Amino acid sequence: MLDNKETDSSFKRFDMKKPPCKQSPLLLPLIWALTLPAVKKHKTQLTKTGCEGLEPPYILLCNHNAFLDFKVCTRAIFPHRANYIIAIDGFIGREWLLRHVGGVCKRKFTNDIQLIRNIRKVLQNKSILVIYPEARYSLCGTDAVLPDSLGTLCRRMKVPVATLICHGHHIDSPYWNLKQRNVKHTEAEMKLLFTPAQLESATDEEVNAAIRKEFEYDEFAWQKQKGIKVCAPFRAEGLHKVLYQCPACGKEYRMASRGDTLFCKECGKEWEMTELGELRAKSGATEFSHIPDWYEWERANVRREVRGGTYSFECECHVRSLPNARKFIYIGEGTLKHDMTGFHLKGNGEYGGFSMDIPAAALYSCHIEYEYLGKYGDCVDLNTLNDTYYIYPHGDDFAVTKLALATEELYSRIWEERKAQAKK
Repeated sequence: MLDNKETDSSFKRFDMKKPPCKQSPLLLPLIWALTLPAVKKHKTQLTKTGCEGLEPPYILLCNHNAFLDFKVCTRAIFPHRANYIIAIDGFIGREWLLRHVGGVCKRKFTNDIQLIRNIRKVLQNKSILVIYPEARYSLCGTDAVLPDSLGTLCRRMKVPVATLICHGHHIDSPYWNLKQRNVKHTEAEMKLLFTPAQLESATDEEVNAAIRKEFEYDEFAWQKQKGIKVCAPFRAEGLHKVLYQCPACGKEYRMASRGDTLFCKECGKEWEMTELGELRAKSGATEFSHIPDWYEWERANVRREVRGGTYSFECECHVRSLPNARKFIYIGEGTLKHDMTGFHLKGNGEYGGFSMDIPAAALYSCHIEYEYLGKYGDCVDLNTLNDTYYIYPHGDDFAVTKLALATEELYSRIWEERKAQAKK
């Protein structure tokens, strides 16, 4: 928290207790006009399985790869209205719009009892509750970790649960470079996963297992299978944000990209990203032709550091606070440390001292941004129930992707050990 900010009106908290409202019927024509043409442009093939007669209220779980996800979702549930669980930074400076398009606000990767109350209100209003449980865009077109609490939530709400899994959105506008590639013939499948009766007879573990199975996807494998070519000359630019470690020399944070080429500034090795989304070394062996395989190799390396008890990262940074939906507030310079115990932030600025400590056991994943808003560079955002800190490390000797991987691996290690201990 900051020492002096409670006396500054700029830090008035977002009112999480304000009940969610249905999408405004006055906004629905505008929402449809802004979203449905995009689905037509990408020639999205939408199929529905088991959804005959499915009417609100129900929960719709969607995978998350690009902004196009929201547009396809609007088409999938048309003409019904929905409420969306979204992060507080989704509509900066437009809180009224956030609420009236059906937004149910939360802070990412926090346990929020008020959110449960708001979810019940949405379902009582006979609306569709749309959740993107991965809580961030996929970093390389594959599924992200889902919280164990998801199964419990679905069972307790006692309404149907459906899924909407989209393909092609990461290929069209990957998180590491949001420029659209105009990919056509994208796909989406909406499926009824559980009826209320089926939920009543299932365990939390069974519900979680079924959801995780539906959320298994690989966008680059899908692209190759469908034979979809991306001819954009900039198709590899930004990929080094995800693939930050060179498999040839092993050096971290020395990867870069330009045009259709990924390269290491340390050893000089280069890889071409083909029109089918594969990597091909320009000389020597191709260590990983499949982009997600390179990413998982990095994860395995981080896992070894975590399991060996050697993982640690520390940097100087600047920090911006988002106490409400109005604007980001620069609060000063600080030091961010991420180690075996979790995240630790300390600093000072115009509003006094600030600090944040999040234990590794309390954070199953974290949200990162690449070149956020095109202004300040890469960042990691850490949340409490009352505030969000956007933390921008200084220098080039870091990768926020590694911070995200380490967060997941630390959490996994801790809870594996706790479960093993509980069995003894």
